[in-house]
Amino acid sequence: MIPLSILDLSPITEGSDAAQSFRNSLSLAQHGEKLGYTRYWLAEHHGMPGIASAATAVLLSYVGAGTSAIRIGAGGVMLPNHSPLVIAEQFGTLESLYPGRVDLGLGRAPGSDQRTARALRRNLESDADQFPQDVMELMDFMSKSPQQAVRAVPGAGLEVPVWILGSSTFGAQLAAHLGLPYAFASHFAPQQIMQAIQIYRETFKPSAQLSKPYVMLGFNVFAADTDAEAEFRATSWQQAFVNLRSGRPGRLPPPVEGYRQKVGPAENALLDSVLSCSAVGSVETVKQGVEAFVARTGADELMITSQVFDHAARLRSYELLAEAFGQKKA
Repeated sequence: MIPLSILDLSPITEGSDAAQSFRNSLSLAQHGEKLGYTRYWLAEHHGMPGIASAATAVLLSYVGAGTSAIRIGAGGVMLPNHSPLVIAEQFGTLESLYPGRVDLGLGRAPGSDQRTARALRRNLESDADQFPQDVMELMDFMSKSPQQAVRAVPGAGLEVPVWILGSSTFGAQLAAHLGLPYAFASHFAPQQIMQAIQIYRETFKPSAQLSKPYVMLGFNVFAADTDAEAEFRATSWQQAFVNLRSGRPGRLPPPVEGYRQKVGPAENALLDSVLSCSAVGSVETVKQGVEAFVARTGADELMITSQVFDHAARLRSYELLAEAFGQKKA
């Protein structure tokens, strides 16, 4: 079986707060480390009532201090929100603290709405169209022989592995051109997945970091002891996803029975689309779903997200997935 990794948004559940979300995130990373997951990544979002991972590098430092072997990283940093130098310094700091364990995934979306993006940057002059140049500038800051007069301290010479994230063919083209590993956000935007993978693999140029294409795909897993329980647990994520796409972002709600029967055709069509990159059910059901997805896409690695309201049930979901594929426990 291919490597499995963890994507965490540090969800804030209804009735809870960010402090508890951070403790849950560390608990999940420690659990994943024991279960043999390859990496633990956090995603940068801003102004989202249900997502606590806004200060991504800060939270990664907390997780790194509480783990010892699992790779930690950003999936990803939304680079248009930051100067490349700041990110080089932040991830140079993480690499100095946790050497050989840090990944830096980069995306060009704002991870927020336009008003929040403006508040982050003060203006919108650093737009997404500058993303390729910003990526190369950032990589230069972390290279062993930087070409710029300014130095990232720490950062210079540390060569933190860089990934390109995307949900369209743009990221695929950039990752292939730069010879970088590519992570596709199929867990929430699966529409262009096969086209993006094909473009990336067919146009890939080897680089100092990577000799051949490497594709990691986002995938939702809701595993439980029975199909019925898993379907029930998955309704928290389904509610949150529909609310977000309807312009009503909120905290992760508790699960409800029969959620899909309570919403209309538009909402169900939205969920059908995203569920094409998901597996919901018992161990055997999830195993079959994951194997079919890997066979269809040829993924080199899966980045698993499991937005479950109850933390113990969330840990159990990752545990059952690891058991299904015989992952080596630490």
